Amino acid sequence: MITITHFLVLGAILFSLAIAGIFMNRKNLIVLLMSIELMLLAVNINFVAFSYYLNDLAGQVFVFFILTVAAAEAAIGLAILVVVFRNRGTINVQDLNEMKG
Repeated sequence: MITITHFLVLGAILFSLAIAGIFMNRKNLIVLLMSIELMLLAVNINFVAFSYYLNDLAGQVFVFFILTVAAAEAAIGLAILVVVFRNRGTINVQDLNEMKG
């Protein structure tokens, strides 16, 4: 029998991996965006688990809104990455610390 503890542990593991991905890799913007998306998915797992075990659909509806925002964030973030790569030739965070007009 799978209990709510299993889902919460899975969400905590995914969230921890995302935090580790952000702190360990500060050079590549794509990995940073993927880590942020992983954090959102970990939170979504917790919302769905609590929603299921409390018999309330509000958490599951809220997950749809989070997924919509995450998809828009990914699309806009990747579009910005493409523009930055075309202008600068790199997507390393250390090389992008200057704002030039």
